[in-house]
This record gives sequence, C-alpha cells and structure tokens, in this order.
Amino acid sequence: MLNIENKESLEKYSSAVSLSDMEIFIFPELMFSLVLANIMSPVIWKWKEDPWFKNIGKMNLNKKLQRIKQFIMNQYDFNLDLDTWGLTTKDKELKRFDQFIDLDTLKQSNALFGYEGDKYYFDIDIRKHFGLDKYTTDSIPYWKTETIESMSSFHLKEGYHKGAGECVSLSTMYYAALFIIGGLAMEDIYMIATPLHSQNFVDVGTGQITNNRRLVTKNMWFNGTEISMKARRAIENEQITFIANNLGYVHRIYKEATMPKEVYLGFKEKITDYLETEVDYTTIASFLRNSALKQMCFQFEHDIFGKKHFIEAEKVFPYEHGSPYLIGTSTQNKLLEEIDAMEFYQEPIEGRINLKDIETAFVKSGLKVRELQAHPEVAENIVAKVCSKEKELINDLIDFCKIEPQIPNIEDKDFVETEPILLTNEMTREEIIDYLENRRDNSEVADLAFLAYRDIKGKAYLKAFMKAAIERNPVAIVGAEDMSIDEAFRYLDNLGKDSIYSDNRLAQPDEVWNFSTGDGLEKGIALLDIARSRGLESWLETVPGSVKIIVENKIYEFMANKYVDICKEDSNI
Repeated sequence: MLNIENKESLEKYSSAVSLSDMEIFIFPELMFSLVLANIMSPVIWKWKEDPWFKNIGKMNLNKKLQRIKQFIMNQYDFNLDLDTWGLTTKDKELKRFDQFIDLDTLKQSNALFGYEGDKYYFDIDIRKHFGLDKYTTDSIPYWKTETIESMSSFHLKEGYHKGAGECVSLSTMYYAALFIIGGLAMEDIYMIATPLHSQNFVDVGTGQITNNRRLVTKNMWFNGTEISMKARRAIENEQITFIANNLGYVHRIYKEATMPKEVYLGFKEKITDYLETEVDYTTIASFLRNSALKQMCFQFEHDIFGKKHFIEAEKVFPYEHGSPYLIGTSTQNKLLEEIDAMEFYQEPIEGRINLKDIETAFVKSGLKVRELQAHPEVAENIVAKVCSKEKELINDLIDFCKIEPQIPNIEDKDFVETEPILLTNEMTREEIIDYLENRRDNSEVADLAFLAYRDIKGKAYLKAFMKAAIERNPVAIVGAEDMSIDEAFRYLDNLGKDSIYSDNRLAQPDEVWNFSTGDGLEKGIALLDIARSRGLESWLETVPGSVKIIVENKIYEFMANKYVDICKEDSNI
C-alpha cells in the first residue's frame, strides 16, 4: 500500500519508523500499528516464561492485571528525558507537515508548538514542568515513542538500570501485554491520547486506566492520593485528541472516523461512568485528602476516655502516611487512636465543620453527583457560613466526584466503514504475524505495523526506513560531531555486535548510538547518516555478510549478520 511517489504516503510510512509525538498526532493509525508491532515482537511473549507469570492462566482477571502491572513496574522506568532522541526544529516539522495541518490547529494540541492546556497547566508552568523551557529557540526535542525492543534496551544506556519509556510507549506496551499475558480482548482496550499524555481505558468491571506504569481502578481514581491525582491530570485538564483501538479511531481534528459509531458511543458511556463516583463519606474524605487548604475547614471528633475531643483535620491526614489505617474507612478510629492525646482539644474548634456530622449525613448515602447538583442544600446546610477559608467547597466536591471527559465531538464526523484487525487470544505469535501479513493489502494499519516492527522487505519499505534514518536521527550526528569519519567508523565498529531487534529487523542509527550496540548493517546506516549530515557524497552497498559505506570514494566496511539488498540508488532519499 506504500506509494513512494506519493509524498503523503511516504511521510506516513516513514513515520511508522520514527514514531514521534507529532507524527502520531497527525497519523493516528500509527498508534495501533505500534501495538501490533509490539504484539508481533517476541519480547512480551517471552514474559510468559518468567516465573512471575507462572500459572497466570488460573488467576482471576484482577490478579492477572495486578501481576502485569507489578512486572512492568519492576522492569521499566518512566522516562521523559527530552534529550534521549535529540532535537529537530519547529520550522522543519511545520514544513514537513504543511500539507496535513496548519500551525493554528497544531497549537491547540501540541505542547511543542504552543499548547499549554487549560488553567491547571498555566498554573504549573507547563513548559518548565516538562523541561521544555530550556528550548527557547526554534529547536525542539523529538518526543519519540519507543518500540518494546527499544524500551527494553535502556539498561544498556548510561545512567539507566532497567528498561524505560515515555507515556505513549508504556501505553502501547500495556495494550500488547494485556492482550498477550492478560488474555483481554482487544475490543476492551481503548487508547486515549491527549496533547501531553497517553493512557488506556480498560473495559473490565468498573473500568481501569493505565497511567504510565500503573493501573488505576475506579476506587483508586477517587482516593485523593498524590499518585491518583497525578493520574487524573490529563483527563481532567486536557482535551482528548483521539481514541483508538483495533476497531479504528476518532480524532478531534479529522472529519473522518474509522471506529464504528456505536463502539465510540459505548466507550463514551463506559468512561463517563468510570469518571463519576457516589458522594458518600469515603469520597468526601478522599476529596479532602489532597488539599490541606480544604482540610482547614474541618475538625475530627474522637472519644478519649469517654469524653469528646477535637483536632484539626490537617493534623490528622498526614498520619495516614505509612499507616494501614485510612480516614473515611472503618479503620478511621484506629488512626485517631495513634495520635497523642495532647494533640486534641477538649472543646470544638470554632469556625470548623465537624466531620462527625459529615459522616453521619453521608455515610453510604449512595448520593449521585447530579442529585447533589440538583439539591445543593443537602451539603450546604452542613457547611454554609461555617468555613470562610474555602468558598467553593461544594462546587469543588462536585468537580472531584464527576469529571466530564473532553472527548472528540462526533456530530460533524463521517464514520467510514473499515475492516478491523481481529486477533484472538487463542492465536499464537506466528499465527498473528501470518494474519497481519495477509492483511497488508487491505489494511493500512497492518501494513504500517511491519515498518514499526522494523521488518524491511521490498524497495518501497526500505526507502521509508532509510528516509527516517537519514532525516530523523540527530543523536548519532551530535554524538559524532567531534569525530572524523574515520573516527566515527572506528567508534561504531567497536560497539557491541548484537542488534536490539531479533531476526532480520533493523534498528535506527540513534538506537545504535544510544544503546551502544548494533549489527554491522545497522552501524553502516548510522555511518551513512553521519556522513550525509556533513554534506559528504556517500552511499551504502550490501552483500550477505558485509556492508560497505563509500564516503568521498573511501570505503568503510562492517561485517554483518543481517542482510537487506541495498545499492547506491537506495541510499538516496
């Protein structure tokens, strides 16, 4: 399906190799193509052999999910080092994609081009928060999504001790792992992409959301802990750019949607339910947990030697840290008993609401947020005119208990029927690869998956791979900037000899440079990248067992175990 004479087609297919944040935003089908690449990879399938997953087939679904989560947390770190994949420029990226999108549209959804989200992100200074403030000129970092092989190789990079990846990498890895290890149906997992984050909504039980390395249940989403509040940020504060899974996608910018309308509406209903909780005492305690300012409106009542005593709420919540006891649960009294009696007052503290009254009024209330919105006097009768420190207490409680996801509007969408990717949990890895191979002619997503998988077969796909290698691998270029071509050749030749990719699949130059290892063919492409960046006449030629790079008529040769038929003409982009 790749037409190398068509600029749009070549850009899309070469983007399946480089997988930058901007490329996935413009070509949303790449997101699921990477999931398929990770499913084709042997890496996650090998997890099944790990003792950690012994007898996982006999575990209930929740235990399976927890096993997967803990394995990922043990094996991978979250990495947001913006220097990992080097720099590009705003002007270069805008010129590259000017036929697809305009700057004003891009600014609405991409942090590298001016997006700052809503008030929350302005408050935290989003560019500084993500380390973008140091890029003050036209230079911007590549936010590249790593394949499972690249993620698993970070332990080879200086300063890292295990695998690593950014949020999109982790979400696509999670999707593949939930399918391969957890046995979930693909249709039950939805990828949620926002301008600054990527998560998955897993439609099991009351729902779970993957957030970087973690799984967040509905109860966790509303427990008010620091980790949970961080997990909520993107959906609370950002417009959702697109939703995608094996059935297709719905993108905020594009009129055409490939996910069936009824599936999208079902997702909307499910995630809306997940993002709303009942207003009971446990929820109110969770609401207060995350805000010391709001806690200052309240006090706890506790019996000591048969007499009522009182203590400021903001003194109690810190006791939860390191304790098995939690406020708002049946263990609350045990937590209060751990506090020294000298901390309590014998009289109610003036100007504070007694949480005993809140507990009595709201314990197991089953009150829905919409009921509280319709009858605010239910809560206001308790808190009105008592606390002057937090004027918007009720509105803030409502906002905590019910998040309205800013998902793409479908009123102006054209839902286009496509043949979805249908994989089952009974299929082996080999059967999945065969299925996808047979779908390449009628599924662009499947076809793109093989480039994300780095399986380079045919001259057209080689051209897309080489285009990405020469145009979007600045790390090797910068790393070798003080080396002559001779020195760069010797440096590459002395690196490890093994590719991070199995079989005949190929790493990009920056992967070779970052992880200090690569097959001779991959090193040859890296040297070509360095030479081309200097404007030197250079090309590459291969024969089985060897790759030659000719730079200004001088020949450099690497021994190679991998082989792709490349001639001088193929080296030209």
